Amino acid sequence: MASFYHKLSAEVYDLDKPIGHWFGDVEFYLNKLQDCKGTILEPATGTGRILIPLLENGLSVEGFDSSSEMLQLCKKNCKKRGLAPKLIEADMESFSMERQYSAIILPTGSFLLLSEREKSLKALKNFYRHLNKGGKFIVDLIVQEDFKVGETSTKIWECANGDMITMESVNVEINYVHQYTVSLGKYERWRNGSLIETELEHFPLRWYGVEEFKLILEKVGFDNIIISADYCEGKYPDTNTEIITFEATKV
Repeated sequence: MASFYHKLSAEVYDLDKPIGHWFGDVEFYLNKLQDCKGTILEPATGTGRILIPLLENGLSVEGFDSSSEMLQLCKKNCKKRGLAPKLIEADMESFSMERQYSAIILPTGSFLLLSEREKSLKALKNFYRHLNKGGKFIVDLIVQEDFKVGETSTKIWECANGDMITMESVNVEINYVHQYTVSLGKYERWRNGSLIETELEHFPLRWYGVEEFKLILEKVGFDNIIISADYCEGKYPDTNTEIITFEATKV
């Protein structure tokens, strides 16, 4: 079974969420990091959708991703803009850098891809170790709602060379005890009416309660935790919230 963000799914991400495509997150992170004097680390940096605007605004940023395909696209997108940040292939729970950072950021719910509790805890401890004293950890969690097992969705993208990529996603599992969902995506590339490439993507997403995640951060050692809903700083989440951001400090 293939995991997430291989060749076709990475290409679709770049088509669907190109550099410059913002959800309010880029502005939020730029505001939070504008006075950051040291280097920032973005795990799960993807295609560079957040990384590149931060670099272009004069911030020092490094990144890594577990998907080599996403990293290739990120390097390509950076090169187009004359940027050459440090980018490596690594996992959130096991990466090891030579330096510590002034901030570590995880926008757009990427942290939720760690669907196993032990891996997620190991990653948080790893982030803490890689922060300078007083360093900031900022992470977005997506509120999962309306997930129905068996529900299917289909999308289509047109590539620059005329190819079509289709994606059919079906919700296959929801685990209330261990707090994760799983969907299965089937990506297909079509050229002149013929199927030339296909890819399966096993896509798990974990979820957390607001106070649960705050307690986890505190147990890891973080302090001064600020919770924000939909990029409105300090606004506590309610039933209409889609994105919850936690900002925490290494003491």
